[in-house]
Parts: sequence; structure tokens; C-alpha cells
Amino acid sequence: MTSGSFDVWAPRAQQVRLSLGDEVAPMSSADGGWWTPTGTVGPVPDGTPYGYLLDDDERPLPDPRSRRQPEGVHERSATFDPSAYEWGDQSWTGRPLAGATIYELHVGTFTPEGTFDAVIGRLDHLVGLGVGFIEILPVNAFNGVHNWGYDGVLWSAVHEAYGGPAAYQRLVDACHQAGIGVIQDVVHNHLGPSGNYLPRFGPYLKDGRNTWGDLVNLDGEGSQEVRRYILDSALMWLSDYHVDGLRLDAVHALEDSSDVHLLEQLAIEVQALSAHQNRPLTLIAESDLNDARMVTPREGGGYGIDAQWSDDFHHAVHVALTGETAGYYADFEPLGALAKVLDRGFFHDGTFSSFRGRDHGRPIDTERLPASRLVVCAQNHDQIGNRARGDRTAEHLDTERLLCGALLTLASPFTPMLFQGEEWASSSPFAFFTSHPEPELAKATADGRLEEFERMGWDPDEVLDPQDPATFERSKLDWAELTDGRHARVLAGYRRLAALRREHPELTEPRFGSASVDEETRRLTLDRGALALHLNLGEQAWEVTDGEILFSTADPESPRAEVGPVVVPPGNGVLVRR
Repeated sequence: MTSGSFDVWAPRAQQVRLSLGDEVAPMSSADGGWWTPTGTVGPVPDGTPYGYLLDDDERPLPDPRSRRQPEGVHERSATFDPSAYEWGDQSWTGRPLAGATIYELHVGTFTPEGTFDAVIGRLDHLVGLGVGFIEILPVNAFNGVHNWGYDGVLWSAVHEAYGGPAAYQRLVDACHQAGIGVIQDVVHNHLGPSGNYLPRFGPYLKDGRNTWGDLVNLDGEGSQEVRRYILDSALMWLSDYHVDGLRLDAVHALEDSSDVHLLEQLAIEVQALSAHQNRPLTLIAESDLNDARMVTPREGGGYGIDAQWSDDFHHAVHVALTGETAGYYADFEPLGALAKVLDRGFFHDGTFSSFRGRDHGRPIDTERLPASRLVVCAQNHDQIGNRARGDRTAEHLDTERLLCGALLTLASPFTPMLFQGEEWASSSPFAFFTSHPEPELAKATADGRLEEFERMGWDPDEVLDPQDPATFERSKLDWAELTDGRHARVLAGYRRLAALRREHPELTEPRFGSASVDEETRRLTLDRGALALHLNLGEQAWEVTDGEILFSTADPESPRAEVGPVVVPPGNGVLVRR
């Protein structure tokens, strides 16, 4: 790094000094609240510690744009040159989201080692599962050793316990050489509770709070530099780390009254970078708004985001298979809710939401918007981890119903997403876990979880302590399960469905489906062109139109090649070619 690399935006400081290695160098103020080292600095070798002394501080603070925090988020940053890595993915030209399957994983629990390099050792498994993209839970720097990652405070630094930025480059490179794209989950709607020094430098935050913390300043005084801070961090993942897309966390919590919303500006700049790099780059929003304008192209009056998560699909599938109707699941009790989601994308598209106590959502123009713009799942980190014990549906459902969830997810017209271990009915929970070193923060986090679950009617005795190291350890996948009994059978079913997606273009056709349902008998049919999905959640066997069985949850490993009568047993589903 050279002197320009150490420039820092600190409009709130009256004096700034650069702490670099064993030296302290003065800095001069420049236009717009920026400070630059006085004289020439560098170049300095990679790994050199540096930070900033603001005003009369005796302890340096980390760089807001830090790439490495080898000693943690409270200590100085370390220099890192991303261009030093020799990439081997020259033949990778990227891939579109439409037609692909996403696999969501958490680095710390995906393998026993919990590192980027350990993930590389499991890529063959993902290739065999037909995975097009892995979606990695946030890896930005946070306080402590293990965490979901959503409490990050330095958005451009890669968490050191996972291997740091160099190991992250190795993982992305290996994924590309295996034919798998990488989507990185990023958080721009709040900052974590420990190690957030940004307000010392400038007006990164503004008055007001969302669910997780103080609001980020996207539209107030000084917001131009804050927005640039976020945009540069986002582009960094796509350029310096060769990432193929970003999952944008809880965008409904971004309060922005600017003429051009941050999301639209991000879409503009990512499209420009995509054109320059000559490869697809994808933005996926997690949005609770049920508003298709999020994924409508800018020329059509939307934000231009490529896709968004659809919680309604998850809720409809979960209720249909488990019968659970507490809280936000209540409105999804009729099987017709699942049929509506398959037909129209959103269940709440202007309808009354009993959980919210108001009308919610807007309808999708299903004639024009491709269904692939909705990312759907039967399980994900939120829906599992935000349960008292982090229990998966595999704990509550038989094999056949688990495979019904897989069939609905992988044979629907949407972009399917799997969560780590789902494909073999993993017995490991995925609980909410933290490792805050500060005792007061640890207690506040644990107490907050108890209060949250008590409001939802959970038994407080069932709520796991997020600070207990055992909560984290139990959440790690057990890879020895793959070849055992039920686990092997479920895995065979997922692999069969993945193969069918490659063989039959009807299963990747992004037009919305045509679903019919019989509430009395609890039966549903989804028309997929020459194929049909039949789901029987009733108590009697169901004889449907003759056809060739491509997949059956009752016997996932042995499809029937000949055409003949099709009988769907209770609690099962089939995919047939008519």
C-alpha cells in the first residue's frame, strides 16, 4: 500500500494521525472531510498493522475500509493487496441466475474445521447436487470467533477465523474451477453492537432505529460519502474477489429518501461492472415488502435488482407439510395458499396479513415478470435459526414429506435455494449463536432471545443460550450421516431431482405455474408443461392421469420408465411426464 491507500474520511476529527507499523505519521485535511498522510508513505509489505489516531486518542482505531483485522475488530487493521493473488479461473465466464440452484451455507458450521479452505474440500458434493451457486452467509469482520455474521462492523474486511481474505480468494477460485458461482451475503442496514467505531470518523448513522440497530445515514448530511462507502464495498466483492453476486440483507430496513435509492444506484453500478467484466453479476434482495418493483428493471420503473427472496413460498410449503400455523404462518393454513404462491408468486399481494394487522404486498404481473426472479426454499438459515432450538423440519417430518418439500422447491418455476445439510436431512440444528467477549453484551443477547421467543409463545426452557459454545458446536454438520439409512435416501432424492432439472427444460422454464387444489381432499397439482407435479396431503390414495413417473417421494431412487396408472399414496408427491 502507498500513501493514497491510507486516505481516510474523518470529517468529525480535528486532527488525524496515521499509526503504521511502529511509526506515527501526521495527516493533512483535504476537501470533503478527507485526510491524507503528509509526505510519502510506502510501499509497505502486506500484513503491516495500521490504524488512525483521532484528535487526542492514544489508541488507534481500525480503518473503516479495512480489508483485514488479524487481531480483531477493536485492534488496528492490516494491509492487504488483493491483486497479489494469482487466479486460476480464467475460463470462468459466469452464469445467469435463471435455471440455477443456490446452496446457502455458513462457513463456520458447514465443515468441522469451519474455514474457507475446508469448504473447498466439499465442492465435489455440491457439484453432484447440481448446485449452480453457493450463497455464503456474511463473512465481514465481527467481534468474537463465531457468529452468524450479521453483526459485522467492518464491511470490507474478511473474518480472520475463517481464513481471512487470501483464503476467501482461494475459495472463490476453487468454486469457479468446479463450475460453481459464488453469491456473498452482505449487510448494509445496520452495524453490529461491538467494534463499531465509524461514528467517531463521520456521520455514518442517523437518528432512528430499525429492528437491529441505528439507521445508516443514506440521505442526510454527509450521506454521499456513506453511500460511496457502501457502494465501494459491494463492488469490491465483485471485482477483487471475483464474486458473482450479492445477497442484500433485509433491504426493507434501508431508510432512504434520496432521489435515487441506494438499491437502484447499486444496480446501476453493478450493471456497468458486469458489462466491463463481460460476465453476469447478480443482485438478490431479501425484502419483506412483497413488492415486485424491487425486481422490475429500471426501464420499467423498478429498482433493477435481479431477484428477491420469497418468504411466502417457504411459509406456504412449511404449513402444508408440518401443519404449524402459529404466528406468521396463520394465514397460510389453507392448501390454496400454496397454490396461490405457485400461480402468482406472493400470497400477500395486497391481502390482509393477520400477523402484521394490515394489508400487505402488491400483485406481480405474472405475464411479464419471470418467476425465476423469486428465490424460494423449504428451509433457510432464518427460518431454522429463529426457532427456539434451531430445529430443522427433518426433526418433525417423515422422509416422504421432507422429499415433498424438495419436490415443490426444485420443480417449481422459481429459483430454488437449499440450506446446508437439508439435502440429507441433517440431524444437526442450526441455532442462533454468538461469541461476544463482553459479558454485558453476552447477557443482553441471551436475555433478548428469551424475550423474543416468549412473545412468540415458545417455552423459555427450550431457548438455547446463544453464548454457550455448545450451541455453536451442535450446529455443525455431521458429514458422516450421508451414507446412513434415511439420510442416504433423502440425498438420493435430491440428487435425482437435480438430474431431472438438467434433463427437462420444463423444470427451468421461468413462466409462472398453473396450480389447482382440492381443499377437502388436500390434493394439489402443478402444471409444468409436459410434466405435472401431484401432491397428496390427504388421507386416501389418489389415482391421477396415466403417465411416466419421473420422481416419487415414496421411492426416490427408482423412477418408473413405462407409462401407466399413477397412484399417489397419502403424504407423498410425484412428478410425471404425461
